Formats: sequence, structure tokens, C-alpha cells
Amino acid sequence: MARSLKVAPEYISKVKQAIQRNSFPSQQALADTLGIARSTVSNFLNGKPIDFSYFVEISQKLGLEWQEIACKEEFAPPPPSPFITGSCLTQPRYFFGRQRELKRIFDLLKRHPLQNAAIIGKRRSGKTSLLHYLKNITTTPAAQLRPNQKSDWLPHPENYRWIFVDLQDVRMQCREGLLGYILECLEMPIPNPCDLDKFMDAVSGNLHKPTVILLDEIGVGLQRCPELDDGFWESLRSLATNYTQGNLAFILATPESPIELARHTGHSSPFFNIFGYSATLGALTEAEARELIASSPIAFPEDDIEWILAESGRWPMLLQILCRERLFTLEDGETDDNWREEALQQMQPFVDLLEG
Repeated sequence: MARSLKVAPEYISKVKQAIQRNSFPSQQALADTLGIARSTVSNFLNGKPIDFSYFVEISQKLGLEWQEIACKEEFAPPPPSPFITGSCLTQPRYFFGRQRELKRIFDLLKRHPLQNAAIIGKRRSGKTSLLHYLKNITTTPAAQLRPNQKSDWLPHPENYRWIFVDLQDVRMQCREGLLGYILECLEMPIPNPCDLDKFMDAVSGNLHKPTVILLDEIGVGLQRCPELDDGFWESLRSLATNYTQGNLAFILATPESPIELARHTGHSSPFFNIFGYSATLGALTEAEARELIASSPIAFPEDDIEWILAESGRWPMLLQILCRERLFTLEDGETDDNWREEALQQMQPFVDLLEG
């Protein structure tokens, strides 16, 4: 069901007559009776979109069947929101920016041997979304991407295996669960028990396709998972450097450099020294931020665009929140600036991105 509805053009005359038929002397009188803004009633009577709940309430007050008078196209499933704020981005068409970082990382992965990279950034800076983008962009059909969205980062993307590991997942926080998952993704038999020795035997010399293991929330793995000790990480380093013919690389997401993170969590494994490239995520460029804003299905007024750029500091998460709030109000036919106060309140839990 659409978030907003509007009266079909052929029923506008009927709904206006219903005002008089129900003895409301004015639009304001109907608005006062329902406890809603006069502008909402006016939009309803003139075939402009209003919130679904208000549409139903006004229709019922006027003795109208809302299903009958609603514009039928409004019953079509609404398109997915272009502004996603409650979860990481997994569909590439909704990911914007980071072109410099993407180019450098794919440069490391399209040559042999594959090289390792670390994505460093504050919480909510987009690290997890970037990992998903790396995993998905090269094999997503063009029809599911934005027009002219670059996807030809690798010469033969079908040859690559991508393994996404979320170390917040309790199943990934023990050796057997994590190693078994990696073998399953590699379509290799899982030994019983799936210990480190058997895992090394299974993978050593048998990895013939370029494989990238994406480690998300690596800090959780280091802080909370005693089974993922220095011996575990040293074995993974050895596997990547000595036993996979250059076909294995790691990309991890971390709030600080891998070496510093290991030191702060009491680890000393040389695994954390193999990340020769680090991408530190900051705000988007102005061009990237404007491209994100322009993805709105309803164009924003220019003064709103400038306000969103200024208040968000061009951070993706904050841009998404402010754009979402503006789009909601435009869908409901609101053109004033009242939405800004609510947008700033919604942004408040994440303003630490603007610090430092």
C-alpha cells in the first residue's frame, strides 16, 4: 500500500460536493472537526497526495468509500525508498560515492597476487555498505543499477568468489563455525570436526579462483572471541601468503588501523601487518553528495539541497536521513520548511559523525 493517496481526477467534483452535502460550511470547518491542518483538507479536495490515514479519515467523514475515489495507480506497490537509513546498503543502486576508494581497492584485486586492504571509519560511516558494494557491484545486472553506474571494475568478475563474514554473528565467533562457513562458501567439504588443522589442509593448494574474504566488525572478533586468538590469525596470514598461489585476499572493516586495533585488544599476530592499503572513510565529495540527493523520485527545491548539504556535512548516513524526511513531506504535498526541525531531530543520534 502506498504511503500517501490522492483523489482520482474524475472524483474531485464528487468530493467537493460532499463538503456541502455534509453541512460543512468551509474546508476549515472540516479540518477543525477532524483535528487536522486545513492544507491537508485542501490537498485532498484538489487531488493532491496526502497521508494514507488522513485520506481514509476524511473520506469516512464525508461518507465516501476511500477505495472508490482513490487514484488507482496509488494502489500499486510503491517503489523502494531511495533513502535507506536503518540498515546497511546491500543493493548497489542505492550506494553513492567512494569512487576513489573503490578504484584503489579493485586495483589491488584485479592483479595477481591479490592484495589486502583495510576500510577504516567511524561507526555509521558506511564501512559495511562498502563491503557489500565490493561484493555485489561487478555481478549485478545492469537493469538493477542506476543509469551509467560503473560496474566493470574487474576484467572477469564471474571468476571471483566473495565471502562476507559478519563477526557480530554469534555463529562466526568460534573457530568451527567460522571455518565451516568459509568452506561452505568455497563449496569445499566440511570436515568433522572442522578445526584449524583440517581447514588449512582443505584450502592449502586447492584455491584456484581469486577469493576475497570480507571481514566486518573485526573489532568484535578481537574483543569478544577468545577462540579467534593469535594462532588463528597467524594461520590465516600463512594461508594467504604461502598456500593459495596469490588467490586469497582479506578486506576488513575497522574503526582504526589494523595494527592499532590489534594492539588495543591485546593481539600481536603478524596477520594485522599485511594490510598495505587503508581507505579512511570521510564525508562524500560535493559531487557525490549531490548525486545522492538527485536520486530522489521527487526533485528537491534548490534551497533544500543547499540546507541538506550544509547540515549533513555530506556524510552518507546524515544525507540519507535528511533526504528521507524531505521526500516524505514532498510525497504528502508539503512545500514549507517545517520538515527541517523533525529532520534534525532524526539526525541527532548520529551527529558524532560531524565531530572531529
